[in-house]
Amino acid sequence: MRYWILKTEPEHYSYADLVRDGATVWDGVANSVALKHMREMQPGDQALIYHTGAERRAVGLAELTSAPYPDPQLGDPKLIVVDLRPLQPLPRPVELTAIKADPFFAEFALVRQGRLSVVPVTPEQWARLMAMAGVSD
Repeated sequence: MRYWILKTEPEHYSYADLVRDGATVWDGVANSVALKHMREMQPGDQALIYHTGAERRAVGLAELTSAPYPDPQLGDPKLIVVDLRPLQPLPRPVELTAIKADPFFAEFALVRQGRLSVVPVTPEQWARLMAMAGVSD
């Protein structure tokens, strides 16, 4: 299993929207580096849903339910999507300021490549983020 951060503008599609819908097609990714990361995703991988904009915090957990596949709404096979389902909201949302303040995350892609919409997370980083969020195993 691998871990990811998926960023979204909450006014466009929030974690609450994902919970309401029960599942979604995660689309709209066009950045080549983010698409490269998406191509590595597999069913069962977990993701933190991160609200951008004014919130700037991780708010919920989700699970990938499909391998990447070409976006059915577009005619370009390079633009891919994945299916996603909600797992649980975080007991304590994890603010970007708290992540940046922790030296452990100095090399974290979320900190170093702030505009990237799909961010890989190492198991060690995931464990630290889960602890910050109050999620127990």
